[in-house]
Amino acid sequence: MKTELVKMDLDMYYKKLDNGLDIYIVPKDNVNSIYVTLTTKYGSIDSEFVPYDRTGMTKFPLGIAHFLEHKVFEQKDGVDPFTFYSERGCDANANTSNFKTTYLFSGTNFFDENLNYLLDYVQDPYFTDENVEKEKGIIEQEIRMYDDSPYYKLYDRILHNAFKIHPIRYPVAGNISSIKKITKEDLYTCYHTFYNPSNMFLVVTGNVDYKDVINIVSANQEKKKFKKYKEIKRKVYDEPDTVSLKEASTTMDIEIPKVGIGYKIRNNSNVDINKFRTYIGMFFDIKFGTVSEFNEKIREEKITTLDLDITIVNTDKHVLVILSVDTNKKDELLNKIDEELKDIKIDENDFNRKKKVKKSSVIYKSDSIYAINNKIMANIIKYGKVITDEHKFIDELNYQELNEIINNIDLSNKTIYTINKKD
Repeated sequence: MKTELVKMDLDMYYKKLDNGLDIYIVPKDNVNSIYVTLTTKYGSIDSEFVPYDRTGMTKFPLGIAHFLEHKVFEQKDGVDPFTFYSERGCDANANTSNFKTTYLFSGTNFFDENLNYLLDYVQDPYFTDENVEKEKGIIEQEIRMYDDSPYYKLYDRILHNAFKIHPIRYPVAGNISSIKKITKEDLYTCYHTFYNPSNMFLVVTGNVDYKDVINIVSANQEKKKFKKYKEIKRKVYDEPDTVSLKEASTTMDIEIPKVGIGYKIRNNSNVDINKFRTYIGMFFDIKFGTVSEFNEKIREEKITTLDLDITIVNTDKHVLVILSVDTNKKDELLNKIDEELKDIKIDENDFNRKKKVKKSSVIYKSDSIYAINNKIMANIIKYGKVITDEHKFIDELNYQELNEIINNIDLSNKTIYTINKKD
């Protein structure tokens, strides 16, 4: 099936194979490289679910999705996928987020061989008691490395203190205690539940012929047998609106203290959660974004020398907006943010400018095979489909609806975290 990506001057080709694997291809002739991602809809928040071979809800150790990502690279023949791709002049990697796990490669040569290898190594797990135990030490070092990062620490603690029961409050990699509980059997159970082709999708962007891609993948998949897929039942969390902890702090070896505020906002409007997230993001960007008057003011008054950083985290019912910055004047900064949020009004001209910026970013994405690929991945995970006309989505955002939403949001559910300089 061919679909136009509106305003991007690109076509997207889609094919669902008999085994359930979804394939999305965006050819781009004016580049040399090809970028390929293979994604399973399985992330760190999927720690409690009904496994493929059971009927009851089962809880698995935190961090198991990330652990599984590491172990998928373990091959029975001893070949390291990173070495395989490097020898062919390609880059390869993988990553796990709250909502998905992705394996990828990019390069200009050996496309047929590289694509087949990606499908083969991801779809042929090899776990032993010995290699699982060895990996625990590697991931423990990774966790300790993250714990030494003040930026990661600030984000991690705000997330943990904002949510009470939703597993998004826990780090993607889990913690040292949880990863020590992971077994070979746990990994195989999670693998066969979530790594079924019916729960996965392949995205190919770059200098390719879409027919070639479909033929390569179809031939590869026809040779393989997979366990029968059943719809995955994940635990649903009734997350309260209030935060778990209103304020906390720690000390680290840093030059300037860091402060972050997390606003936990529930969607009580009649608009769907995705549009609600967009409006909330626009509101905070207009108020505190890089080109806002507020940022200019706090720099002029030497409260900070940096812009406020804005991060938005989404769950099925809540949006968590995190504002963070380095400052020696925490109390003054917090007071100014509180004052700014008392004036809930947004100028219509500012709103329309943000819409134009969003439209420009759609066109900008069309220049990069990586941005196009990431857009498709994000759309599938976020919306369950690819938004082929983002301009239409942006056009449907209106000033009146924005005002209705921001006039009814509750900004009192917030958590503050500070990293102070060690004496």
